[in-house]
Amino acid sequence: MEEKTFQRIKTLTELQGTSGFEHDIRSYMRAQITPLVDSVEQDGLGGIFGVKKSRVTDAKTVMVAAHMDEVGFMIAQITANGFFKVVPLGGWNPTVVSAQRFTLKASNGQNYPVISSSIPPHLLRGTNGQQNLQVTDILFDGGFTDKDEVLSFGIKPGDTIVPDVSTIKTANGKNIISKAWDNRYGCTMVLEALETLQNDNLDSNLVMGANVQEEVGLRGAKPAVTKFQPDLFFAVDCSAADDIHTKTGTFGHLGEGVMIRIQDPGLITLPKLRDYLLTTAEDNNIPYQYFVSKGGTDAGAAHTANEGIPSTVIGVPGRYIHTHQTMFSIADFDAAQELLVKVLRGLDKSTVEEIVKGY
Repeated sequence: MEEKTFQRIKTLTELQGTSGFEHDIRSYMRAQITPLVDSVEQDGLGGIFGVKKSRVTDAKTVMVAAHMDEVGFMIAQITANGFFKVVPLGGWNPTVVSAQRFTLKASNGQNYPVISSSIPPHLLRGTNGQQNLQVTDILFDGGFTDKDEVLSFGIKPGDTIVPDVSTIKTANGKNIISKAWDNRYGCTMVLEALETLQNDNLDSNLVMGANVQEEVGLRGAKPAVTKFQPDLFFAVDCSAADDIHTKTGTFGHLGEGVMIRIQDPGLITLPKLRDYLLTTAEDNNIPYQYFVSKGGTDAGAAHTANEGIPSTVIGVPGRYIHTHQTMFSIADFDAAQELLVKVLRGLDKSTVEEIVKGY
């Protein structure tokens, strides 16, 4: 991985924006995409996409979509003594939320430091501990004296709280640790691929960018595919690695290559699309691994939109996703990036039609 790419990953993962509040990431994406495409368009919910037109008459349209949002929280209530009760935006394991540093992003444009509450072991003695802990039980603390002081800083219910983390490499230089790799991975993939393909005359119209509100129910994908009417849809997304205790019978192993998703609760990759990915990977000696997921991506929403859009995911595994600290493999990212570029270069009209028809 070039240093330029690592710095882009660092910038994107350190940017903060949870579901419905993706504006900082969108501004960055717009600035980066604009010089690489023919036009930049935004859908009604805020998804942003660059359009690269093919010179081929009646070319098919291929869409590649990341999502900009990271998991976070929304302030639901301000207590009398100045603490914040929240609702989660996206899936959180309650055991990883406490005693962490966050940024409160107020609606007046100001950012304030907050931490999530925890109970010291001293105060748990003689109790049953924190049984059945829920995310909504955890308070957030900005050090304010009371509710009136909170309000004087322009903070109100509906403002958001997101993790505050610096992105670093591991000691061996093979992995990166950051927040929000789900799914600033996809945002990085989109920008890197557009740079690589900038001077290519592709045989398909290319629509590449990022959706909003994926973490709260895949909400951004349907407006995007309705707007752009793609013939094929590729989500680029990070999924949970399961390789700590064993690699036998599990899916998502760091360092074993790009993940080719064959099934999740909301998607079955169509055989022709699966085979196209596999053939492309094998013909180019790109390391890959099959992936069966317990969670979904925007491909799950896209494939049932319009009249049905063959959709799949070009993914990578990340350990400890939906927390402050995710670990992911540089080699996996490189494999995913190579596969995406090779896939897009190979999609002409007849190949797309063969995938869509299924024979």
